[in-house]
Amino acid sequence: MAGVLSQRTRYATRALQHLADRFGQGPVQLGEISRAQNIPAKFLTVILSEMKRAGLVETLRGKEGGYWLAREPDTITYGDIVRLTRGSLALVPCASRMNHRPCENCVDEAECRLRDVMLQVRDETANILDRISLAERVPVAALDD
Repeated sequence: MAGVLSQRTRYATRALQHLADRFGQGPVQLGEISRAQNIPAKFLTVILSEMKRAGLVETLRGKEGGYWLAREPDTITYGDIVRLTRGSLALVPCASRMNHRPCENCVDEAECRLRDVMLQVRDETANILDRISLAERVPVAALDD
């Protein structure tokens, strides 16, 4: 489990943001999303298939087809996307709620002060990511706080 967002998570977020910006306007073609968001089409196909299985995206094949959000943008949070693509918001495996496992070469979890800090980081991260939906545009200055 890496401490940074994976390329897959960043691509999924950008693709879903693109669809959120066009919500209610009909299907958006894969090529448009790929070009506008600078995401390789093959990778984007895989990501959007995963998002479809998770119930976030719908698709229609054919010339008039494409992709669109299956739910209103204000019901899809950044926390949803990160959990779907990364599996957890935790920076270390021992702080994960859904995929908990002991860290390699660690002391007993009950004595690990780093774990206590990482649990707080996970909770604060969840508070932020679960509060902000795809419908919102967060000013960059707000993220600097």
